[in-house]
Amino acid sequence: MSIIHQEPICALATAPGIGAIGVIRISGENAIQIVDKIFKGKKLANAASHTAHFGLIQDGQKVIDEVLATVFKSPKSFTKEDTVEISCHGSPFIAKEIIKLLIKNGSKLAQPGEFTQRAFLNGQFDLVQAEAVADLIEADSSAAHLTAINQLRGGFSDHLKALREELIHFASMVELELDFGEEDVEFADRDDLKKLISAIQNQLHPLIDSFDAGNVIKEGIPVAIIGQPNVGKSTLLNALLKEEKAIVTEIAGTTRDSIEDTMVIKGVKFRFIDTAGIRSTEDVVESIGIEKSKSVLNKAAIVLFLYDQEAERDYLLEHFEALTKDKKVFWIKTKSDLNSVVKNKADLLISAKEGKGISQLETALYDVAEGNKQGDLVLTNLRHFDLLVKTNEALSEVLNGLEMGITGDFLAQDIRLALHHLGELTGTITSDDLLKNIFGRFCIGK
Repeated sequence: MSIIHQEPICALATAPGIGAIGVIRISGENAIQIVDKIFKGKKLANAASHTAHFGLIQDGQKVIDEVLATVFKSPKSFTKEDTVEISCHGSPFIAKEIIKLLIKNGSKLAQPGEFTQRAFLNGQFDLVQAEAVADLIEADSSAAHLTAINQLRGGFSDHLKALREELIHFASMVELELDFGEEDVEFADRDDLKKLISAIQNQLHPLIDSFDAGNVIKEGIPVAIIGQPNVGKSTLLNALLKEEKAIVTEIAGTTRDSIEDTMVIKGVKFRFIDTAGIRSTEDVVESIGIEKSKSVLNKAAIVLFLYDQEAERDYLLEHFEALTKDKKVFWIKTKSDLNSVVKNKADLLISAKEGKGISQLETALYDVAEGNKQGDLVLTNLRHFDLLVKTNEALSEVLNGLEMGITGDFLAQDIRLALHHLGELTGTITSDDLLKNIFGRFCIGK
């Protein structure tokens, strides 16, 4: 792939605000020459690639800052264009002044994700890997980081590439048959094509099925805290988060709406949802809260049923056990510091008020996550999920066509559609709107 050298762009690559250093990135045609106009030190155009040079940034005779300029020459840079990264002192004013000078001397301000988009267009990586860059930046747990780094390093892309190449081979054979249509010849063995389609679908199904787990990795495993009023749900949430997130009083029905927050336990992200106490009530607002609690329970992967008295446990069993058949449920006896009698064996005894049993609960939650751990290839992106579903549907049409004995031209059409969806996934087939949508969610300096 030939490298596209576009007009130079610049942006702050580090987070805005005061810090030890700020890094300003400029990339594109004549990027190095533009920096040379304002950099007083070694002439960067004559410097070797991947070298750093100390000097001054000056506006005429006015010194802006002492900086370190690092040179990356095409094609050995992130964008595959000539690139310079200017490390200055972390003052927002200094960074702004340097960017103004770069623009004054021929650069333009980068759009969100424009550096990564140029890297994609220049063949540095495919679209799945480009999206993984954003996921890597946003990763807030070791599980999310592992998934993103695997995709960035091409694990998912290599898998898709192998599937697509196998399909392209048979597609070319079917297309060849169309050129010899009048001679009634078959270059693509139909039985072998059936086996290939089935084999590809067998690899697609686990990927498609992994989306729910992948989404959980990004958003957090949803954990519903369910129980009657005043049983200690909000106290438990506060103890887990180690902050006063929810209001705790002796008045029953304090929590009227669900309260949600996340925490990371041993690298796994959990999303805890404290719900309104479940009971019969004539309070309209509280009744709405109770209905929302039931909705939260339906969406949760893990349910913490809290009870203090045996009657409360019996109530929850009677009204909600049927809704939790496909979920991991923990029965938690609360207020264990009060030494009340436990007739039925609880999974855990806790006193959130005194912090007893909290670490055991965290370990139990982590063990559930580890027990449901997916393989290295996990879907976390809705766009990827949608295109793989469409690919699978197109392949099913190919199999149906083979069973019905349809002609090669219709068969080729369904194979082309499957290849099109796979091409959209990796970026072999793109549109301006697609790229704008994907890279628009990146930060400006990336």
